[in-house]
Amino acid sequence: MTEPFSLYLHIPFCTAKCGYCDFNSYAGQDHLIPNYSDALVQEARLWRKATQGRAVATVFFGGGTPSLMPIDEFASIMAGVRGAFDVAPDAEISLEANPGSLDEVYLRGLLELGVNRLSIGVQSFHNDELSDLDRIHSSADAGAAFEAARAAGFRNVSLDLIFGLPDQPLERWQHSVEEALRLDPEHISLYALTVEAGTPLARSVARGRTPAPVPDAQADQYEWTVERLCSTDFEHYEISNWAKEGFRCLHNLTYWQCRDYLGLGAGAHSYLDGVRFATAALPDRYVALVNESSEAAGQATEGGAGDTPMRQVVTGETMTPELEISDTLILGLRLTQGVSLTAFEERFGVGVMDAAGDAVRASIDDGLAEIADGHVRLTARGRMLGNEVFERLLPEG
Repeated sequence: MTEPFSLYLHIPFCTAKCGYCDFNSYAGQDHLIPNYSDALVQEARLWRKATQGRAVATVFFGGGTPSLMPIDEFASIMAGVRGAFDVAPDAEISLEANPGSLDEVYLRGLLELGVNRLSIGVQSFHNDELSDLDRIHSSADAGAAFEAARAAGFRNVSLDLIFGLPDQPLERWQHSVEEALRLDPEHISLYALTVEAGTPLARSVARGRTPAPVPDAQADQYEWTVERLCSTDFEHYEISNWAKEGFRCLHNLTYWQCRDYLGLGAGAHSYLDGVRFATAALPDRYVALVNESSEAAGQATEGGAGDTPMRQVVTGETMTPELEISDTLILGLRLTQGVSLTAFEERFGVGVMDAAGDAVRASIDDGLAEIADGHVRLTARGRMLGNEVFERLLPEG
């Protein structure tokens, strides 16, 4: 059997679109959910032949707000996924959820369907900050959602928080971190607020209505967070992620280790068999194209010939060795352990310093990277200024 791969399923529906969010998500399109669920199952079947003989090691439902999907729709999707792919018996199956859309009955249903890891988008434990972020839940909702997950039987729960909000004092960020630690999850993801082009937040900042995040303040918050979490039983294993022993996010490690994954759903991205590609972003367009592909596949089967059509795939790029090397280094350096020099050479037949020596040496000279314990990795300072290193590693042209 060839190497396993990971499976990502995109659920693009939201109750409300947050002002800072540039993900492929949409509010007010819940009426599409039944047809969209059917399309996900159909797309899974379209990929069955291409992935035959390969096990699925992890499954991740992201969004959007996957927890908006009714439990019966999830049951249909999970049945379709298991029917189309060889999902490993011990596969990590994660679902992103918003606190306001969770209760114990729903969570028990997810657990019964095989979902064994929950990622709750808390973002802040201050109600005014949640309002500023356009979140529709409260701090109390976040705590209640976590307790409901525990009562339902989840033993692998991650909490997401956002730091570096405009005019956010260090003490308020510290309070949110302490509240997260008090709940005692297995995993914590902490992200700096960024102003993404095209978002309402970006327009508000450009018009002077909202102050931009202050990089120095974000750096202070990040430094305090690293020190605080390192005093606990959490391991800092990736720039923005901390886990207790045995609870790293295996699905995200697939991305950071530049291994194969298949994305299903509107706007989902994939990296499979040396090709990067993405599906149509608009949910209704995605559904229509999957239906066309399924109909064409049926006709090809009746005719006894023809490859499986993939009309929902709208962009694609065959990876060159230079691109693959760049991706492997950039993604791998997000991990605190960095990139194994031995594994890199085994994969590419060339050493890191031969493949990207100028960029690595410049980063070492600037105190942003180091070679230690058989790995090239970012320093503590480099983890705060990682984009400077990553830009150096991009292929020329």
